[in-house]
Amino acid sequence: MRFSEQSRVWIYQSDRELYDDEVKLLHEILNNFASEWTAHNHQLKAKAEIRYNRFLILVVDESQAGASGCSIDKSVNFIKRLEQQFGINLLDRFNLAYRVGEKVLSAPRHEFEELLRLGKINSNTIVYNNLVQNLGQLESKWEVPFKDSWHNQLFGDLVVD
Repeated sequence: MRFSEQSRVWIYQSDRELYDDEVKLLHEILNNFASEWTAHNHQLKAKAEIRYNRFLILVVDESQAGASGCSIDKSVNFIKRLEQQFGINLLDRFNLAYRVGEKVLSAPRHEFEELLRLGKINSNTIVYNNLVQNLGQLESKWEVPFKDSWHNQLFGDLVVD
């Protein structure tokens, strides 16, 4: 199934790396949700994926039917159930992800700030912009160097290069 670059995305970042067996089960659960997700009784053209054993991504191509407030509420409630089932936090927007080599790590805001002060995260460190709005942005603006991210606007004065 092909999705438009304008398809809406929602990214939920786990506060820890997921184990392979969890990812396998989550894939199944997410795919079931996406295949049954509706808005005002209209089937949404939706898909779900997991990246780096950490990011749960829901995608809706609104050319068929648009995601409405009630359908978005369904997805948030679904995500809250996943949090409880897997013992993870997916809704903390100040749990910030960054890459070290091939590994994706995350840290709460205060720890992220300390890593910046210590130079362990610098202007070239890849960070994740989970605020991207569509599939095109997911592919081009999600994984970016710190210096090119919204993180730089908020934490740029802490960078030690």
